[in-house]
Amino acid sequence: MRATLRWAHSDLRTHRGEALFIALATTGIVASLLLATALFGYATNPWQRVFTQSNGAHVWLHTARSAETERLAALDGVESVTDAYLIESATVVSRGTRATVELRGTPSLPTVGRPLLTAGHWPAAGEADGVVLESRLARALLAEPGDTLVLPGTGRTLSVVGIADSAEPRYGPGEQPGLVWALPSAVREPGGRVVGVRLTDPDDTDYAVQRAVTVLGAGVVGEVSTWQQARAEAQGDNRLLGQVLGLFGLGALIAAGLAVHGAIGTRIRGHLRDISVLKAIGFTPAQVVRIFLLQHVAYALLGAVAAVVLTEGLGARIPGRLGDAVGVWQGLPDHTVAMVAVPVGAVLFIGAVTGLAAWRAGRVPPVPVPRPTAVPGGGLTAAARRALGLRLPPALVLGWHRAFTRRPRTFATVGRLALPLLLMVVAMSAWTTIDRFHSRPEELGLPAALTVRPDSALDDREARDLLAREPGVAAVYPGVEVAALVPGQTATIALRGLGTREAPYPFALAEGRRANGPDEAVAGQGLLDLLDVTVGDWVRMTVGDQPQILHIVGRSIEPENAGRVISTSLDTLHENDPNLSPTFYQLRLDPGADPRHVATALSASAHGHLDVHPVTNPADGLSSMRAVIVGLICVLALIGLIELLSAIGGTIREGERDLLALKAIGLSPRQITAITVTSTSCTALAAAATATVLALPLSDWLINAQGHSSGIGAGIARPPSPLLLLLFVTAATLGAAALSTLPATRASHRRQADTLSAVA
Repeated sequence: MRATLRWAHSDLRTHRGEALFIALATTGIVASLLLATALFGYATNPWQRVFTQSNGAHVWLHTARSAETERLAALDGVESVTDAYLIESATVVSRGTRATVELRGTPSLPTVGRPLLTAGHWPAAGEADGVVLESRLARALLAEPGDTLVLPGTGRTLSVVGIADSAEPRYGPGEQPGLVWALPSAVREPGGRVVGVRLTDPDDTDYAVQRAVTVLGAGVVGEVSTWQQARAEAQGDNRLLGQVLGLFGLGALIAAGLAVHGAIGTRIRGHLRDISVLKAIGFTPAQVVRIFLLQHVAYALLGAVAAVVLTEGLGARIPGRLGDAVGVWQGLPDHTVAMVAVPVGAVLFIGAVTGLAAWRAGRVPPVPVPRPTAVPGGGLTAAARRALGLRLPPALVLGWHRAFTRRPRTFATVGRLALPLLLMVVAMSAWTTIDRFHSRPEELGLPAALTVRPDSALDDREARDLLAREPGVAAVYPGVEVAALVPGQTATIALRGLGTREAPYPFALAEGRRANGPDEAVAGQGLLDLLDVTVGDWVRMTVGDQPQILHIVGRSIEPENAGRVISTSLDTLHENDPNLSPTFYQLRLDPGADPRHVATALSASAHGHLDVHPVTNPADGLSSMRAVIVGLICVLALIGLIELLSAIGGTIREGERDLLALKAIGLSPRQITAITVTSTSCTALAAAATATVLALPLSDWLINAQGHSSGIGAGIARPPSPLLLLLFVTAATLGAAALSTLPATRASHRRQADTLSAVA
């Protein structure tokens, strides 16, 4: 054991840089996997915790006041039904911020779907205007207990007495009204009722919804929301971040394993004499394997422990969503198990890959075998001879020849080096796609920058004239959105009328064509998946008791409502319901116009009769992903550096046998150095080119698959620019050349005695 430790210590002193890189790469990989686990836990468990503690309803039905909701309790599979609460749609203002809300008349704290108070208290009997706000709505309004909410145009005010968490769909500007719980006396103009249903088997939600709509009648059911929709909305971008971190973490783990395998293989080839000496003095093959195995497992274990310490101690201090996720995750029951399982799994994987390479060391014979005088296949190829005949620089020709002479080993090196480079290109593609959402939102389903909702004081013509006169507004698209029941009556979707046939809304289409004729529409991917239809099909839906049949002629990139949106022109909806009028307007701005300045000017010119807010961009929630991508690229660069150092060492060792011959034919040390640098550069160039060619279709598929699963739909992936890819390949090649220059220079100036010893 003492001899083993002494040899390992001597080897560590000789290869400090390699040991440091392996440990740092393992730290980055394990930290990425731990953060991915934290994000997955954060995405699921907070909502699940709220749903469990609040005894949440699996289905919420918005109905007309005439609906006989008490009949729901008799349905099979229904565990309990809430009271039918009166609801009123309203707009409230707090600290200059407006929000659309649903006032829910709740006489007492319910047992099913119970709001979990985080601040304040439930309205007492004497607090007729006291309300409790859903926590996300409260953050949007900057409201807290004691504040006053104003209902514009009504002369009414509400007093905030509490803030609560809820497992129901959360507030989203322009998408989902915020929940406001109030006493029934505060609901003065009820527009319907809402009832919650808790099921004995949550997996039967679709069937239960269908039965409920059938019993109540489709004409009295306006909107249906389920626990799956609320959970998916709550998870949102956190799950996407977790998937990105997990994907790159696993890819980096595989790349690190292959890099360690290549490093050990190169070192074994360079230590054949030392290994033979170890066996000659009594080391068994198992002991030799154990030396390499324990040494590299120790490096990986050191990196894994460092990752655990850093994640546990500093993870919650990371700014933004990552820090919040780690803070919540540290309080979950599975936190301790994950903190042990993830690092142990990573170390075991690296140990398994290390064992495969170390096994070769155990097979080295105890008597050194003389190296062959010529490398198999090492004779100059016809192409190399022709290149020399054309008087090309010998260093370039011989360097290229050395890089690709031993093809199996060269291909293995190129493959190992290409994997981290491939993941880098995929990461750059993700960055480019996110940046595209910000710089060119019109190409990804967001042509409008502002959404405007007028109050009852302005009619359609007055609102359009007011908006069109505002400087900076390029186009005004009137719109209306209603909830519609899908065929089978198992869920609701968003039916949207936008633009007119004379001024159509500029949908971003990924498939098909625009909806130009009567009864034509475009749909999001989420709706196509929900209804199991494709472009070209006809779909029937129900709005109240009115059927609507539309022909889907295109698939639009739809970032809202998980893609469960079908859009047509306002004229088409008006033909089916002549009383329908626009409820909001989408504004496309002139290039360079500041949405905030335009919104402020519109609010001032309308004297408070317009509710103006920017269109929600899904990329806004992914801003923290950029920091994640930078960190991943750094980890991958470390892994690539390990592989590159191994390749340089192997190239120099294999070139030692040719050093005397090269000097004998008159090549200077500088030319010999250029041969090694050229060989390394050619290997790096081949790896970077291979990685780029393979990564572009892979990243396109991965990003579009994620878009498809989220409901936005395929067609959102954007590759990096050709200039950026060219710079990436050039940087990888020049970096390899720069990194190999110093060791190649040292090798070319070795004394002849050293070279003879190496060749012997």
